Amino acid sequence: MDEVEVVVAHSERATLRVGDVFLKVDADQTHIDVEVEAMSLAPVPTPEVLWRKPPVLAIAALPGTTLGRLGGPSTGSSAAWAAAGAAIRKLHDAPLPPRPGRAGRSIVALEAELGDECELLVTNGLLPADLVTRNRQVAEAALRPWTPAFTHGDLQIAHVFVDGDEVTGIIDWSEAGQGDALYDLATFTLGHEEHLDDVVAGYGTDIDIDIDLDVIHAWWSLRSLLAVRWLVEHGFDPFAPGCEVDVLRSRM
Repeated sequence: MDEVEVVVAHSERATLRVGDVFLKVDADQTHIDVEVEAMSLAPVPTPEVLWRKPPVLAIAALPGTTLGRLGGPSTGSSAAWAAAGAAIRKLHDAPLPPRPGRAGRSIVALEAELGDECELLVTNGLLPADLVTRNRQVAEAALRPWTPAFTHGDLQIAHVFVDGDEVTGIIDWSEAGQGDALYDLATFTLGHEEHLDDVVAGYGTDIDIDIDLDVIHAWWSLRSLLAVRWLVEHGFDPFAPGCEVDVLRSRM
């Protein structure tokens, strides 16, 4: 019998692997609804849905390996990162899905969340005030009007699989929907700034070097500021080398 591997587990959801099958358990069935819908619409490779019986979704494993993980070394070549950039562009150019996603939060909502989170980070002693203040300044560049795109919403490098220099699939679509394309690009390159040029090369030449890269840097700060407290409270370590706190320090 195959062993059960716990891929990720916290109070909101858990993902288990049994052989070539992933079992996703989520207390909020809306997340599963969004995931199944997004995978059916996305013009990029996605896992096969094997069956669904709330609160469990079973999907098939993808061939290949991920490009790496936040805080770890990249396992992919420059060509693989560029191929991922091309796949992300294909997604962003697709017809819009019917609902807003994680990357589609309004400027007003983000400003409020960012202000509250920055105050809590300092008040609770999680981060020094100068680090929070500087990154909040950097993050402001992300709070601007944007044209909606089909976004993944949680495009960590651990969610993109490649075989050689070919993208074989993208997983974890529960945050997908209409949103800011640069949010996806920032999430994908978070902690791996050295591969940003490769991703942009694959994505396309219409990235504005002066404006869009500043927004990507801003999303690195904003995403990290909003994540630190949640990660600590759910048993993860944003202070590990190369993770969110190091991303914030790199903006100083």
